Amino acid sequence: MAQPAKPLRADAARNRARVLETAYETFAAEGLSVPIDEIARRAGVGAGTVYRHFPTKEDLLFTLMREHMEALLATWETASPTSIDPAARLAAFVRNHIRFHVERRRSTHVSNMELRSLSRERLSAILKLREGYEKQLRQILREGAEAGNFQVDDPKLTAMAIIQMITGVIVWFRPDERLSVDEVAHTYLGMTLRLVGAKTTTVKAREAAYV
Repeated sequence: MAQPAKPLRADAARNRARVLETAYETFAAEGLSVPIDEIARRAGVGAGTVYRHFPTKEDLLFTLMREHMEALLATWETASPTSIDPAARLAAFVRNHIRFHVERRRSTHVSNMELRSLSRERLSAILKLREGYEKQLRQILREGAEAGNFQVDDPKLTAMAIIQMITGVIVWFRPDERLSVDEVAHTYLGMTLRLVGAKTTTVKAREAAYV
């Protein structure tokens, strides 16, 4: 039986976090061509420190993608409302997804663009995490359709379309422009409710985008 990994010392944990943040910035801006030694230099740590945590560039990339998805799942678990109202749950999902990805624009870019760079086994692991996340949305859509609140013929395709749409916010959104993140979430919720054929864009559901 595998032994649990020992917790990192505080300085080692800080160095690891610095390397990951630098890798996000570097890979998002320049792709994977940048050598690990250069990432170490930019992070202000020795190359040996990087190799100790991430023996290969794929190890580093995989860690970035896995931790991105684990963080997304964790934020949704926290944000998911106790309400059984599908519209309120959908509102919470849209709001949380948009906020998360706007705050993590670089990691989102890397996670979406560099899947092709993973080995088959590691790609499968990331896709499994994504499937688990998307499953949460499909469940909301199914329950809304069963309750007569939504008109959804294919929950899986509809969930894919919603996620593509609300993730796409990061392509154009800038925090210094006229709309806040909450205002964007509010608008995209309205579009999402129309996409799922909601009978009415309820005040309760739309206001939930600001909570």
